[in-house]
Amino acid sequence: IELKSGILSILLKTGIVFTQLDLWLGLFYCDGKWKEATVKKEGSVISASMNELREQTLEPRVQKLDVNSPVYMGGIPPEIQNTYKELGLEQGFGGCMKDVKFTRGAVVNLASVSSSAVRVNLDGCLSTDSAVNCRGNDSILVYRGKEQSVYENGLQPFTEYLYRVVALNEGGSVSSEWTRVRTRESVPQNVPTPSRVHGINGYSIEVTWDKPAGVIGVIEKYILKAYEEDGPSVPITSAELADTGVLTGILTGLHPFTNYAVTLTACTLAGCTESLHALNISTPQEAPEDVQPPTAISFPTSLLLSWSPPRAPNGIITQYTLYLNGVPIYSGNGTKYVVKDLAVFTPYQFLLTACTAAGCTNSSQVPLFTAQLPPSHVDAPILTVLDSRTIYVQWKEPVEINGILDRYIVYIASNEQNFTKWSVIYNSTELFLDYTIQQLFPGTEYLIKLAACTGGGCSVSAASRAVTDESTPEGVPAPKAHSYSSDSFNISWAKPEYPNGIITSYGLYMNGVLMQNSSQLNYYAYGLAPWSLHSFRVQACTAKGCALGPLVEARTMEAAPEGTVDVFSTVDGSKTVQVKWLAPNKPNGQLTYTVLVTGLFYADQ
Repeated sequence: IELKSGILSILLKTGIVFTQLDLWLGLFYCDGKWKEATVKKEGSVISASMNELREQTLEPRVQKLDVNSPVYMGGIPPEIQNTYKELGLEQGFGGCMKDVKFTRGAVVNLASVSSSAVRVNLDGCLSTDSAVNCRGNDSILVYRGKEQSVYENGLQPFTEYLYRVVALNEGGSVSSEWTRVRTRESVPQNVPTPSRVHGINGYSIEVTWDKPAGVIGVIEKYILKAYEEDGPSVPITSAELADTGVLTGILTGLHPFTNYAVTLTACTLAGCTESLHALNISTPQEAPEDVQPPTAISFPTSLLLSWSPPRAPNGIITQYTLYLNGVPIYSGNGTKYVVKDLAVFTPYQFLLTACTAAGCTNSSQVPLFTAQLPPSHVDAPILTVLDSRTIYVQWKEPVEINGILDRYIVYIASNEQNFTKWSVIYNSTELFLDYTIQQLFPGTEYLIKLAACTGGGCSVSAASRAVTDESTPEGVPAPKAHSYSSDSFNISWAKPEYPNGIITSYGLYMNGVLMQNSSQLNYYAYGLAPWSLHSFRVQACTAKGCALGPLVEARTMEAAPEGTVDVFSTVDGSKTVQVKWLAPNKPNGQLTYTVLVTGLFYADQ
């Protein structure tokens, strides 16, 4: 259905049958008054009417019309225009429609049933003075010349105009159809300041305003804006109101107990204008929000509590109330409080209430612990000697821990250092109750003590004593043999590097014969031949057995040879004599010989 150049046209296609009906209207509808248009299809009869004018046609082949798709009024979207090219659709309708009614049903409220609208004012039409510009006889010559375009200014905003072009030559003239054009709206002018602002609560206000005067065009929406006084020039919150027939709106998202400046903005399609002045309002107080629970500095029997103001006080804080296990223990304006006479490392439930004149808000309940102390008493560990190098250590958890048990530490000292140096042999947070100490020395006395630790420190038990089983000595040293005469030795030796028990005796072997078996660490051997070679070895014994040290060889000192030296000489020639001799019977050392010769010798010439 189109209204074009004074003709109301109906184009109907059902199946393969195409029907067109035209109703000539002229320009009688361009008088600024409402006209009632009716289009009907009753069987094979198609009719159209506007006020008293009516036209109909009969098309026997026309089929039943079932409408099962969206109904577009005033135009169709560009994306589906190509589907109906045969209809020759023109530009969209420019004007106003109301009281749209189909065969079945009541009058359609376009604003409520529309699924989409493009550049459509759904609030009704303005009372414009465009009637005089719609009549053909009242047209004004805009341009005469040979150009094919013209720019006309000085028009009224948001006003509908009809244009047509007449082409002339000496043979006559031809005219185009009338083309409808509407100028754009102007930006609203003189937008008033809101007339009244009423605080609903601390978070929202109700704003009332008067309709702007002198707006040419359709007001598409109103915008309410709230600015914080002495704050940034950006509104803290705003609200867009599309129902322009209502001059009251609610502005939400405000903060309690805050000063605001409220403005009104009116918008047309041409743009928006904000009121030059603002109306000031102070939102009322509300109960605080985001009240933080107290924090504490912990001591073993007391807590130093402190708290910060609510993140959103929403007014003036008049009082804080502190609760311990549901019982109020403090009320006032302070932000610190000391709770005394508490048990060591015990949780207590605290809750803080903050109040303004409008009400009170609780924080979340938080458990706070008093500080830890070291365990009150730690029993001495129980020691079990497993063998000569292993001790099994067991202990019990302290009865009064005074906190969270963090670790156990085992200390050890031996008689090798006279129990003066304590070493950490075990340090673990696994909280096992036993530990096996390995790689100890046999036959050694050890002192072992236990430390139990919490976050408050460590307590150390008394020491327990254990002696590892004895074993045969290890590291028996070699003896030192010194000869200060040709017939004796002074022999001495040190204790084994690892006695592995109590040394019961030392044995000295000389030339494989046990010469001494006692607790002495030296031996004197005499009556030996000068420069005689002897071997020595030390044996160390415990109750578990004996061990030998390395073999050492040494000689007595030299003495003068004993016996005679028999000499034999043989003449080898006129100038040579060969001399031989026999060693003495007892050399008593390493011998050197000196040959003495007397008589005349030849001299080289």
